[in-house]
Amino acid sequence: MIDARAARNDPDEFRRRLARKGAAEEFDAWLAVDERWRALVPRVDDLRAQTKLKGKPTPEQLEQLRGVKEELQAAEEELATAEAARDAALALIPNPPDDSAPDGFTDEDAVEVRTWGEPRVPPDPKEHTEVGRFDMERAARLSGSRFGYLIGDTALLAFAVYRFALDRAAAHGHTPMLPPVLVREEAMYGTGFFPTDRTNIYAVESDDLYLTGTSEVALAGLHMGEILEELPLRYTAFSTNFRREAGAAGKDTRGMFRVHQFNKVELFTFCDPAGSADEHERLLSIEEEILQALELPYRVVNVAAGDLGASATKKYDCEGWFPSQQRYRELTSTSNTTDFQARRLGVRFRNGKSLEPVHTLNGTAATDRAVLAILENFQGEVPEVLRSYGAPATVTR
Repeated sequence: MIDARAARNDPDEFRRRLARKGAAEEFDAWLAVDERWRALVPRVDDLRAQTKLKGKPTPEQLEQLRGVKEELQAAEEELATAEAARDAALALIPNPPDDSAPDGFTDEDAVEVRTWGEPRVPPDPKEHTEVGRFDMERAARLSGSRFGYLIGDTALLAFAVYRFALDRAAAHGHTPMLPPVLVREEAMYGTGFFPTDRTNIYAVESDDLYLTGTSEVALAGLHMGEILEELPLRYTAFSTNFRREAGAAGKDTRGMFRVHQFNKVELFTFCDPAGSADEHERLLSIEEEILQALELPYRVVNVAAGDLGASATKKYDCEGWFPSQQRYRELTSTSNTTDFQARRLGVRFRNGKSLEPVHTLNGTAATDRAVLAILENFQGEVPEVLRSYGAPATVTR
């Protein structure tokens, strides 16, 4: 969540930044209910003070006390209602974007930072389903649309990609782990996926648990409620992830590009606020190192402010080249969420004599989309770097 005290002290600045995410109205709504709550607090405090009598009360004082207690009960109920409205309104306010994020609300408003590699243009490019071995039809019978099997050499290629990405992340000081993929509501709220992205999350209602769409949730929740004595803390995790893809009707319906279940190797950092901007660039450099080792042409874009998720203040996407589409598509991303998640999750560090929220950052080392990009760019050949991880030299169907 945002720093409420800082927002009260400089509402114009917060409103300016939040307007770039389209959230100025949400901010003003919170200011109004917050002002109402703050106006009630001294009234309740005053009534509570009036109930504390010294010595044996007189009959007149007892009668007056009964009236004060009735007034206090009504005021406390009003305060509780105002506090709930304040908290609900605060939960809807996203992290204000960094001024270095470009203006705009769509992926077309992203600004290209740099490119690497020469886009391949085969004379007759085949899409990934024509090169690798997938079974979408049987998966649809089993699970419905937007599911698929990766089979044989294609599955081995995918395992090699995951292990290669984990090794590169570990070489950069990220501790590997296999995290839970079912979490409680407080973890989804703490990372900023609730309430704004709830429609994309699968729920196990009978157990009050939710399937995560990224291991960012489990990694951020690892130190929930803790005071961290040593920073930075860096992790990497492999997990299977689940997303409803609500609102994606008609988008990327062919192949395995946009599916409900996919695998990902995540990068995550808890760090001192003073170093989070540098850490963001560091995570981006790891993602680029992996893509370059896989010999995948890509471009880096600075995502537009209005296209950022609720928790991100700045995000870079690395978009890989897909010959069958003749365009770049997102392969990885990395976001700086500053203290937004840490405030919700209660993760702090000692800054001198005070306790302050840490900064959290997340990134993608690799997903299944890297497999698709390899199949399309190499048309069945496999990059040399993956062969020591069990990938075949050539993918056959």
